[in-house]
Amino acid sequence: MNQPVPVPSSNAPARIGQGTAVEQSRAAAEVQAAVVVAQQCPRNIQAAVAEMRESCRQQGLAERAFFRYSRGGQNITGASVHLARELARVWGNVQYGLVEMRRDDDYGQSEMQAFAWDVQTNSRNSSTFIVPHRRDTKNGPKQLTDMRDIYETNANNGARRVREAIFAILPPWFVEEAKDLCNATLRDGGGKPLAQRVADAIKTFEGIGVTADRIEARLDRPSAKWTEHDVAQLIVIFKSIQRGEVTAEDEFPAARVSTDELTGGKADKPAATPVA
Repeated sequence: MNQPVPVPSSNAPARIGQGTAVEQSRAAAEVQAAVVVAQQCPRNIQAAVAEMRESCRQQGLAERAFFRYSRGGQNITGASVHLARELARVWGNVQYGLVEMRRDDDYGQSEMQAFAWDVQTNSRNSSTFIVPHRRDTKNGPKQLTDMRDIYETNANNGARRVREAIFAILPPWFVEEAKDLCNATLRDGGGKPLAQRVADAIKTFEGIGVTADRIEARLDRPSAKWTEHDVAQLIVIFKSIQRGEVTAEDEFPAARVSTDELTGGKADKPAATPVA
């Protein structure tokens, strides 16, 4: 009996090149090797905790450990992908990544997959999602055609999914202790006196056009009364501004100037009508 000939899917490539076939074989062998190594060299939890504590005491990691952005008029904060990657490294036997499964230029979108896999316990978390090739601007959505713009959009959207995938397979107590230690490191400020940290924060924000009075208005108190928590919060905000998660104008809106302030209280008034 004649068997029907399978029709290739229109979404699948018509052929697989030699380089792709070699890469598929290599990836399969790499996965098998990772499982074997994880079983032969299981993680030392005590050593992982000690290394996590040491990493979270470093000012460089603590300053990148949290993100901040605005949504619906509210500020959203949380642990960043930088902290997630560091915790995956010290926990050990964890693989994670972001894959562009398919790009559709006709519809202007990419199908992506983010994953994290504990190869020792075989705990895996993954998510598949669509990233439109467009960017939101003040003048409305802008369609992206430049390959670099598309790559950066895919990477930025994927980083959030990778972060959540890593945190989903790590023990919650491990993640929470890391966040607490990073917060403590930010408040400590590398051992500098609080007055010096306040002065450094003001100088840093002045470098991006944010004056001290705008910061004081944001914190609702003069710089002389700022606390360690205030300075730590400013560090998170500054790093988020650098990464483009928020803007300086959103976090530190300029004070509105009234007409009286502009005219020195001498605004023109209509002349009184003389009484006959």
